[in-house]
Amino acid sequence: MQIEQLFNDRALKPKERTEQLSKLVLGHLVRVEALILFAGKAKDPVKATCIESLEFATKTEPGILTSDGLSFVINCLGEKAPRVKWESARVIGNSIHLFPDKIDAAVNKLLVNTEDKGTVVRWSAAYALSQILKLKTKINDQLIPAVESIIAREEKNSIKKIYLDALKNIKKK
Repeated sequence: MQIEQLFNDRALKPKERTEQLSKLVLGHLVRVEALILFAGKAKDPVKATCIESLEFATKTEPGILTSDGLSFVINCLGEKAPRVKWESARVIGNSIHLFPDKIDAAVNKLLVNTEDKGTVVRWSAAYALSQILKLKTKINDQLIPAVESIIAREEKNSIKKIYLDALKNIKKK
């Protein structure tokens, strides 16, 4: 089934569309490159659904994401649409460990989203940054103080908890 056909099928509910697209990606019936190409030309709601399908796929199979796919979602962190930003951050959190050369670029854009007015965008950025912290790379020298500053200003305890758990995890080992 072509990606366009999936989006033109009005009988599908949005959640069903995302699930089907994710299954197609996991089953290698739709290549990540094709999905990215399609999403790159799509309007925000369709783009967000494409990225959400990648988020579902990378949750169970992080290696399905290509280097170009990760670059695409890193760039999407700067989009205007909140859903595009939060789905992109989740994909990054699921797969960044496979692409250590892209950590710096991801961190720079994720840190911007920690100041977003949207709670889900901030929560998703926290998830991705916590996954990066757990990798214990050299970037932690700058990331740990930045995260401590975020914790001090963040009003939502659910978001603070993500950072605190990650910090506890890296200091424990």
